[in-house]
Amino acid sequence: MKNMEDGAYRFGEFSLFPSERQLCQNALSIPLPAKAFDAMHLLVRNHGGLVLREELIQALWPDIHVTEANLTNIIVLLRKILGRDAIQTVSKYGYRFTLPVLGEPGVRQATYANFVRGKELAAERSPESIFQARDLFWLCLANDPNFAPAWAWLGRCCRMSEKFKAGPSINLDIAETAFRRALAIDPNLACAHHFYTQLQADLGQALQAMTRLAARLKQHGEEPETFAGLVQVLRFCGLLEESVASHERAIALDPTISTSVAHTYFLQGEYERVFETYFGKRYYLDAAAWAAMGDTDHAIAVLHERLTHPELSPLMFGLMASLLAVLEGKSEEAIAIITQTEVLHEPELLFYLARHLAMLNLAPAAVEMLQRARRAGFSSFRALEQDAAFAEVRNQPGFDDEREEAKNREAHASQTLHETLGCDFLSHGGWPRPKN
Repeated sequence: MKNMEDGAYRFGEFSLFPSERQLCQNALSIPLPAKAFDAMHLLVRNHGGLVLREELIQALWPDIHVTEANLTNIIVLLRKILGRDAIQTVSKYGYRFTLPVLGEPGVRQATYANFVRGKELAAERSPESIFQARDLFWLCLANDPNFAPAWAWLGRCCRMSEKFKAGPSINLDIAETAFRRALAIDPNLACAHHFYTQLQADLGQALQAMTRLAARLKQHGEEPETFAGLVQVLRFCGLLEESVASHERAIALDPTISTSVAHTYFLQGEYERVFETYFGKRYYLDAAAWAAMGDTDHAIAVLHERLTHPELSPLMFGLMASLLAVLEGKSEEAIAIITQTEVLHEPELLFYLARHLAMLNLAPAAVEMLQRARRAGFSSFRALEQDAAFAEVRNQPGFDDEREEAKNREAHASQTLHETLGCDFLSHGGWPRPKN
C-alpha cells in the first residue's frame, strides 16, 4: 500500500501520486495513459480553480498542433474514472476539478486536515470562527513552514480579525508578512494574490494592487480570482464600469466566486442590483440601498434588528448606527457616533461616513471626510456627481475641489490600467491571453 501521508493528492476514493505517476482507487492501481495522467495532475493541482484549455493543450502537446478534440477525449476518459461531476466544463474557457481535495504531496495528512477545517471556519466569518481558523493555520505552519496556502489563509484571517477589533493592532502587519511569505514560496498562488489585494485596498494601495493584478492578467490570462480582486481595487480607484466588467468576467469563469460588486452598483446608483449581488451575512449595504430608494421605514427596521447582533465589529456598528440615526433625524446622535468611530484602515467606510454627513447637510465635515477617504485610497467621481445624498452639499466650499481630485485620480488610474495591459480594458475581445 502507498504511503497516504505525504506523497499524494487525496480526493474521494482516489489518491494521485505525482512522483510515481500513479492513480489509486482504494489502494488499487488504475492504469492511465501518460497524457491523461498529466491532464489529471494539472487539474488536481489547481483544484477549485480554472485551468484554461490553452494551458492544458500546451502542457500535453507542447511541440505539436492538435485539435481541441484530443483534449476533449482525455477529459471524457477522466470523467469515466472519477465520475461525471469531477471535472466541470467552463464554457469557452477550460475546465475545473471540483472534487474536494483532502491531501497534497509534501503535506502531512493531519496538517492538511487542519488546513481544510481552517478554511471551513474562515468561511463562517464570525469573530469566533475567524480566531479559531487563524489558530489552525498557525498550527499548520508550525508543522510545515513552507505550506504557502496556509500562509495565504493566515493572512486573510489576520486581516479579517482586524475588522473585529477596536483600535490599532499588529494583525495587519502579520497579514502583510503572511501574504508576502506565501507569494515568496509560490508566486503564482491565486488565493494569495486575491487575499493580498483586499489588504492592499485597506492600506491605501489600490493603484498598486490594480497594477499587480493587471500585470498578472496579461501574463497568466483569465483567472476568476484575478478579476474578483480587480472588482474591488478598480472601484477604489473610481473605475466603476471597469469594476462591473471585472465582476461579469469573474462569474463567467466561475459562477460560484464571490465579489464585492454590490458596493460598485451602490456607487453607480443601481440600487436594485445591490440586492441581487449582496450575498452572505448582511449588515449595512442593503439597508443603505433601501434608504436611497426612498423606503426609509424598511431601512430603519432592518438596521434596528441587525444592531442587536453581538458579533458586530466596532466599525460596522458605527457605520450602521450612524446611518440609523441619520434616517431617524437624530443629527446630534449621528455626529457623535461618527466622531467616536475610529477608522484606521477602511477608506471605503470613510466614504460612506462622508455620505452620512452630507445627508445631514454638514458640508465642511462631509468634505473633510471625503478628503480623508481619498487620501486613504478611495474616491468616486460618479457618486459625488450623481448620488442624491450629496445634493445639499454640492455647491458648498471645498466640494468642487474634492470632486475634481476624484476625477483626476480616476483618469490617472485609467491611464495606468491601459498602459499595464496594453489594451482597452472595456473593449470587446480585448482581454489579454497568457504568454507562452
